[in-house]
Amino acid sequence: MTTPAYAQQLLSLLARTSFRLGQFKLSSGGTSDYYVDCRTTTLHAEGGRLTGEAILALLEANNVDAEAVGGLTLGADPIVSNVATASAWRAQRNTSMPLLHGFLVRKAEKAHGTGRRIEGFNRPGARVVIVDDVCTTGSSTLVALEAAREAGMVVAAVVCIVERQEANGRPAVEAAAQGAPFLSLFTANDVRAEHVKQLDADRA
Repeated sequence: MTTPAYAQQLLSLLARTSFRLGQFKLSSGGTSDYYVDCRTTTLHAEGGRLTGEAILALLEANNVDAEAVGGLTLGADPIVSNVATASAWRAQRNTSMPLLHGFLVRKAEKAHGTGRRIEGFNRPGARVVIVDDVCTTGSSTLVALEAAREAGMVVAAVVCIVERQEANGRPAVEAAAQGAPFLSLFTANDVRAEHVKQLDADRA
C-alpha cells in the first residue's frame, strides 16, 4: 500500500483535474466513456509533489531497490522529475534513504550530437524503475523498457499512476518486465469512483 495521505490527496486531485466523462477516442484507436489526462495533475505544483511522494512510498512498500527512475517522453517527464526530487528531499532528511536519479527516453534517437536516445542517468548494470502516467495498451512503457535494456540497465519495477485495466495492457507489460513487478497507484475505476463522489458532493 502507498502512504494513505499522499495517495488519497493525489487521487482527489486526479479525479478533479484529470478525469472526464464523455465519449473519447483513445490513442489505441478504441473509444471510451471516460478520459484521464494525468499531465494536468503531474504538472500541477501540488500534484507533482504528491506524485513523487506517492510513487516513492509505493516503491518502498514493495521493497523495490533501484538507482534511477525513467520513462518515455512526454508522459513520464514530470513523473521522473518529481520522483527524483522527492527522493533528494527525503535523503536530505534521512541520509539512509537512497537517491533516485532520472532519465528520459526519446521517441527516436537524436539526429545530431551524440545521437543518444536516453537523456540523463545512463549506467549499464544499474537497477531502474520505468514509469508512465496512464497504462492502456502499455505501448509507451514497452518502448521505455526496451530502451533501458538496450542501454544495459536492469528493470527493477514498472509503475504507472493509473491503470485502465484493458485486456491487453497489463499482460503485455508484465511479459516485457520479465518478472519485475508491475505496480499501479490507482485503477481507472478508483479515479472514476472518486470523480463521481466529488460530483455528488458538489451537487449536494
